Amino acid sequence: MDRNDAEPPGASGRRKPRATIYDVARLTGVSPSAVSRALNKSGRLNERTERRIREAAEAVGYRINPMARALPTGKTGTLGLMVSDITNPVYFELVRGAERAASRAGSILVFADAQESAELELATAERLQPAADGLVMVASRLEDDDLARLASVEPVVTVNRLAPGLPSIVPDLRPGIESALDRLAGLGHRRIAYLSGPEASWMNRARWEVLFALAVDRGMSIVEVGSAAPTRSGGAEAFERVRAAEVTAVLAYNDLIALGLLHECRGHGLDVPGRLSIVGFDDIFGADLPTPALSTIRSPLAAVGELAVERLLAAVNGDETGPGTALATEFVERESVAAAP
Repeated sequence: MDRNDAEPPGASGRRKPRATIYDVARLTGVSPSAVSRALNKSGRLNERTERRIREAAEAVGYRINPMARALPTGKTGTLGLMVSDITNPVYFELVRGAERAASRAGSILVFADAQESAELELATAERLQPAADGLVMVASRLEDDDLARLASVEPVVTVNRLAPGLPSIVPDLRPGIESALDRLAGLGHRRIAYLSGPEASWMNRARWEVLFALAVDRGMSIVEVGSAAPTRSGGAEAFERVRAAEVTAVLAYNDLIALGLLHECRGHGLDVPGRLSIVGFDDIFGADLPTPALSTIRSPLAAVGELAVERLLAAVNGDETGPGTALATEFVERESVAAAP
C-alpha cells in the first residue's frame, strides 16, 4: 500500500490506550509509588532517578491526571475565572494577565460566563468549586452573603468588586476621573452626565459616587442617565435621554456604552465632539478605532488579572493575602473630547 494511502491515525475507530503510571514504572524498573513521588512531588527521590522517570513519562506520553493528583494533595491545579459577560472585550487583557499568572504557577485556568445573571453566576460557581482550588470572581453580581458562602468552601478573590473579608483587586478610580473632569472643566464644560451601567454592578455604583463627588467639588452640574444594558445597543438606546438632559459632555460606565452612544449621535447628525464630548471607561481594544477616536479612562486590565490569580494562589497555599489592592486608572484623551459649545 502506498504511503499516501495509509490509514490515518484513529481512522479505524481504535484509540491508543492512555499511558498509565504503571507503564512508566515498567519502563524504568521502579515501583509505581516511586513514579508518583517523582512526578507529583519533586525532591523526594534522587535527582538522577527523577530525571529518568520524567524522561520515561515523556516517552510513553504519560500525563498527570489532575483529579487523581487531587486525592492525596487535596488540590487539582485548576483555578476558576468567572466573568459577568464573556463577550465584553473589557475582559480580553484581564484574561490574558490571569492566564499568564496561572501558567507561571503550573495551574490550569477554566473560564465561565455569568451572562449578567446573578442566579446563573451562583449556580455555575457552585458547580465549578469541586473541580477547582479557588475562584476569581470578576465584576460579580452576587450579594456579599453569597460570596462569603462560596469562600467558606474554597478561596475566592473578587475583581472590580469589594466584598467584606475577601481579598480583592479593584482599580483606583480617582486618578483617572480627576484627570478627565479637570480636562472637561478646562474646556468649559459645566453640565455633564453619567451614562450608568447595570444596577447590580458594584463598580457602576463606585464610579457614580466618585464621579459625583469630584464633579461637585469642581462646581460642575452632573446628572445620572440610565442605560438598558452595558453594551453598544444600551448606549445607542440612551441617546434620546442624553439629548434631553441638555449636557455638553457624557462619561459612560464603559467603552461599549460610550461607543454605542457615539454611533447613534453620528446617525442623528449630532456632532461629536462639537456638540457633545464623550468619555468611556476601561480603554478596551478598539476604543481608538472609530471616528472620532474615543477618549476613555484606562484601567490596567492585564495587571488586574495577573494580580488576582497571584492573590488566589496565595490563598490556596494558605499564605497571607492581605486586604484589597487598588491599581491606578488614567485618563486617555483622544478625539471625542473638545471645548464645550
